Amino acid sequence: METPIPNTLSVDQTLELLDKSMTDYQRLKPVPFEEFLAILNAKPSQILRNIFQTFHDMIKTYVVEPEDALSEDSDHLSFTNYDCSRLFVEGSENPFFTDMLFANRFMKQMEYLRHGAQQNRIYIFYGPHGCGKSTFLNNLLKKFEQYANTEEGLRYEIVWRLNIKKLQDKEKSFTVSAFEKLIHYVEKGEENYKPDANEKSFGGPEAEYIEIPCISHDNPFLAIPKDQRRIVLDELIKNDEFKWRLFTEKEYEWVFKEEVCTICSSIYHSLLERLGNPSEVYKMLYARPYYFNRRLGNGISVFNPGDSPLKQNVLSNEMLQNRINSLFQDSNIISYQYSRFAKINNGIYALMDIKSHNIERMVELHNIISEGLHKVEDIEERVDSLFFALMNPEDKRSIRDFPSFEDRIQYIDIPYILDMKTEVKIFINIFGRHIEGGFLPMVLENFARVIICTRIGKKSQALAEWIKDPAKYKNFCDDQLMLLKMELFSGNIPKWLEEDDIKSLDNKMLKKIIAESEIYGKEGLSGRDSIKLFDQFYSKYAKEDRLINMPDLCMFFNKLDDPPKRMIPPGFLESLLRMYDYSVLQQVKESLYYYNEEQIAKDIKNYISAITNDVDTVIKCIFTKEEIHVTEAFLESIENRLLSSNMDKNRRHEIRNDVLKEYTTRTLTHEIMIEGKNITETRLFESLYDRYVHNLKKKVLEPFIENENFRNAIKDFDTEKFKAHDKRIKKDVKFLLTNLSKKFGYTTQGANEACIYVIDNDLANKFK
Repeated sequence: METPIPNTLSVDQTLELLDKSMTDYQRLKPVPFEEFLAILNAKPSQILRNIFQTFHDMIKTYVVEPEDALSEDSDHLSFTNYDCSRLFVEGSENPFFTDMLFANRFMKQMEYLRHGAQQNRIYIFYGPHGCGKSTFLNNLLKKFEQYANTEEGLRYEIVWRLNIKKLQDKEKSFTVSAFEKLIHYVEKGEENYKPDANEKSFGGPEAEYIEIPCISHDNPFLAIPKDQRRIVLDELIKNDEFKWRLFTEKEYEWVFKEEVCTICSSIYHSLLERLGNPSEVYKMLYARPYYFNRRLGNGISVFNPGDSPLKQNVLSNEMLQNRINSLFQDSNIISYQYSRFAKINNGIYALMDIKSHNIERMVELHNIISEGLHKVEDIEERVDSLFFALMNPEDKRSIRDFPSFEDRIQYIDIPYILDMKTEVKIFINIFGRHIEGGFLPMVLENFARVIICTRIGKKSQALAEWIKDPAKYKNFCDDQLMLLKMELFSGNIPKWLEEDDIKSLDNKMLKKIIAESEIYGKEGLSGRDSIKLFDQFYSKYAKEDRLINMPDLCMFFNKLDDPPKRMIPPGFLESLLRMYDYSVLQQVKESLYYYNEEQIAKDIKNYISAITNDVDTVIKCIFTKEEIHVTEAFLESIENRLLSSNMDKNRRHEIRNDVLKEYTTRTLTHEIMIEGKNITETRLFESLYDRYVHNLKKKVLEPFIENENFRNAIKDFDTEKFKAHDKRIKKDVKFLLTNLSKKFGYTTQGANEACIYVIDNDLANKFK
């Protein structure tokens, strides 16, 4: 069989493409110290970063903070709805989904990395089995490794290029041509360099240079003596906000206080002694990008409990040490010895679970974290690294013999998910997006609510203090208000809350409620349990000819075996079903209702304009230009549609005052005059509009209660039988099903099944 002749053109094109795409060797090429200072001058905030600042910048790069994170309403606390998908989900084989509570807790801790005593700490991510700790940390480290090896995350480290000829013949002056030759060599790069016939190659027996990398990955700027750094930076960096922060803030103290590692310090002083001129020393100092590689343990070292400890704690490079000794003619002047901790200096050291061999590693970290130093035989090795660990609750006893260690530990809880939307995202990620199409709207979310109710405490002192009469919300919530807690833990203040309760939910009260979440999520159904139960549920009830509904869900959980069934609080499923029934009834009402939007808007505009004037005056509405006689009868006629026809006089005046206050302090002065909004775009108008429509909808179902023809028409929709029904009924049914699809995301089949459910279960009379 003949060997096929390769397509030379295709091979060449492929190699050319790879040559253009693979640029690591260019990024890793060292640059002279003089060029490094020029880079520092151009990008000081990027170049002068330690591991803590770089990690913080990585988090801020990948986590999206919405523009409206700061609430305009100073009376209420607005938790930030951080989008962590770029950090933990995108590009990940095993995504980690964060709920709002954990995202806020995590981001708060990450903000501390730029401030105060961030060193001398170990960050322990603490949580129960099945909460996703390992997935979380692996994704976090992977994203940091990617970021650190990009232009945006780039940092530099020291590498020395010692000119052998110059150092061996110190009497000879270092000529310009020799320095130019060095620059020429560096610019060519090691990979592409081919020496001339009369030129000695780098790295061979007759090498022209010895290259010594800083094993501790120190920033090249630290090679400048401490007493000279402020002067240099003052000259190098223009006067701006960063320079002020650099010279005044604690987070940049390291720039002026830290020293280079003992190896670099020895090299610097030895060269200075030989050459007698600092500028000649800096000509042998280069800067190269600090390249992170977890697999090689370069900048990131991760240890699993089963990883055996290294037999050799002190590392060295015998060949390089011999060349250094030969060059300086002294075996003691520069000792190229280091520990494995040096490889992660200014990097990340992580322990995956504190058990087995990782207990020993944790104990070993005690002195390093406390003092920031590590002894390598006679040498003190500085270790400024970011230390992470994962811990299960039962493993906390592993460090109880070191009470002083507790002061150095920052625990960050990773509980089970407490947010329904996040739990649903996990189901979709594991089982596929198609599962959404197998459920009636709200049912999949309710499955997640049942899971989460097992993780949330049943009693809440803060909620009891806030909501005095939980029974008034029986159509929306359970007796213990667990469903309300779930909404608040998702960053959502439900619209069904009464206005008085919304007002009393001030900054202080919301903080109390959120603070209680710190004790939740440590017990209940784990993430693994949740996935297992959902698999069983979906496999059993998913059918091609019908959608999964609430009776299916209630039946599944009621027939569960112990212990999962015991975890569900008594009465919770009944409350969840009632909430669903009430919600689907409101959706049907909303979809059935015909209303004149123009007339409603006109009434609200006239009402707002009227309350800004005294009763018994004649005015011209500033919005509709209509002439209005402001009387009690006029105000009450609109209030009866906005609120209730049986409201007492005091309550009416109270509401009028609230509307007037909102209009004068926010609507007019801020939204209209500053933001340039139309009255219909303001918060006040939208609130009054929603109330108006809600009250009009209350009686919308009356014509269809116990109307068998209406039920049959719904069942017959999209079939030949539908044509035989009354023209008016056909119009109403079509309008209803179309609106359910348009407004609430129902499919035609789903809208049909939901309507039959409402009629067959007599929900209109149930909530009459």
